[in-house]
Amino acid sequence: MEERKKNLCAMIPESLHKKVREEQEEWGIKLNEYMEQLLKDHFEKGEREMERGVRTLAFQVSDELFQRVKVHLKKTGQSQKDFVIGLIEEAIQTAENEGHEETEV
Repeated sequence: MEERKKNLCAMIPESLHKKVREEQEEWGIKLNEYMEQLLKDHFEKGEREMERGVRTLAFQVSDELFQRVKVHLKKTGQSQKDFVIGLIEEAIQTAENEGHEETEV
């Protein structure tokens, strides 16, 4: 049974609101899902992800590359998450098909 939901409302600076909305859209999820994820990550510090077998992969890229990715995502309608996961899966599959052995972590 899913836990009951409660509304949380907070006044934040407009500049921060803009950043939140931009990242939420890049992640390709609804605002309530985005905020819930941020709060869970803050309080659970990764425990929930480990229990579900899910990990966060984060990295920085140049602004130029980021802008190119945003243009591509807009053209294709993909979310940033789906795009990056697709690239990773494709690269791993290619390596496996070429006979590179998997290394257990």
